[in-house]
Amino acid sequence: MSDPNRDDRRTSDESGTGIDTGAGADGPTNPQEEASADIDSGTGVGDGEPSGGRDPRDESTQVANEERRRKTSVRSLLIAVFGAWVALSVLVFETAPAPLWNDVLVGLVVSLAAGYNYYRLTNDIPLSTGITSLTAVLGIWLIVSAALLEMTGGLFWSTLATGFLIAGLAGYNAYEAREARSVATDPGTGA
Repeated sequence: MSDPNRDDRRTSDESGTGIDTGAGADGPTNPQEEASADIDSGTGVGDGEPSGGRDPRDESTQVANEERRRKTSVRSLLIAVFGAWVALSVLVFETAPAPLWNDVLVGLVVSLAAGYNYYRLTNDIPLSTGITSLTAVLGIWLIVSAALLEMTGGLFWSTLATGFLIAGLAGYNAYEAREARSVATDPGTGA
């Protein structure tokens, strides 16, 4: 009599066919588990331990992703600083109440939004495309509001220049965030 719990049991011991269904079989023991072990989402979430403790993606892709993340976090920090400058520039330049409150409120929102994205990036959380897009739109608003609210002198030029910088940097960050997300989720990239 044979032990039914043995790993090396055969389907027909007495018939002599020799078909091995145990641990030494050449075929997959559980096709679903093997298929899920080969999947790499590119984000690191839910992925199994790579063979040998190494990431299966090539080193140039890893370096490029790390460099992209570093540059994006620096841009987010710069946007936060520019937002703080817009909010504080009303203390340097004399202005009417409408441009004063516009610059203070928009500058604070830009600074907080960009600071939030900087926080996300430093904690290995992907950049929020929505927050970055909002920041870019507020940068465009600063450009328009400089003329619309009839700012004069130094405040006009400060708001205009800072608006261009915020809109440009935030727009590029939004593009990078969208591009990074599409690369991570695109099934054709192998990531």
